[in-house]
Amino acid sequence: MSIFDAFDRIAANSTAARGKIEYVIVGLGNPGLEYEGSRHNAGFFTIDLLAEQLGEKIDRLRFKGKTAEVTIEGKRCLLLKPTTYMNNSGEAVVQALEFYKIDTANLIVIYDDISLEPGRLRIRRKGSHGGHNGIRSIIELTGKDDFPRVNIGFGKKPHPDYDLAKWVLGKFSADGKAKLAEAAANACECIKLMVQDKTDEAMNKYNS
Repeated sequence: MSIFDAFDRIAANSTAARGKIEYVIVGLGNPGLEYEGSRHNAGFFTIDLLAEQLGEKIDRLRFKGKTAEVTIEGKRCLLLKPTTYMNNSGEAVVQALEFYKIDTANLIVIYDDISLEPGRLRIRRKGSHGGHNGIRSIIELTGKDDFPRVNIGFGKKPHPDYDLAKWVLGKFSADGKAKLAEAAANACECIKLMVQDKTDEAMNKYNS
């Protein structure tokens, strides 16, 4: 047994003592100071806010990401921020799902969406990747697209010729930050409903 296997076994025993993990909740983004505050990191921002509301920090390194074990509305959940960079997000997600033997139906992913106006949300039960490389990676590596997700809008490029990578990796304006904060707070409320099997209620209340 490797030292990493031993650590994971200890973690599993510790988790069992507190209750089995039922949901894996993932916020997508890119690690590193250069990406902090970027539009592409809306998922990171939101899941950090959720952890803060729960009195936790997502700072334990596991599953190719930073994690925290929390209880949301009576459900044991793993919060996960992949450190694989956006295009390889599925690597972290698959490791967590396989470790806890959780199906994709109990995976919830929070991520940025260029097709939505700033501050808007869209909750869906499943769907294609829609051109988002983080979601593309998760679908390719799990082989499924039936996982719920919460999309956070930040708006289209200023004009058609504007470089897409520059736009998604750019920083939020002051107004954009305010809209992101409001959207992230609403997304946290969505998560609290979704783990109670109230996704329809979340959709009816918050979908734009």
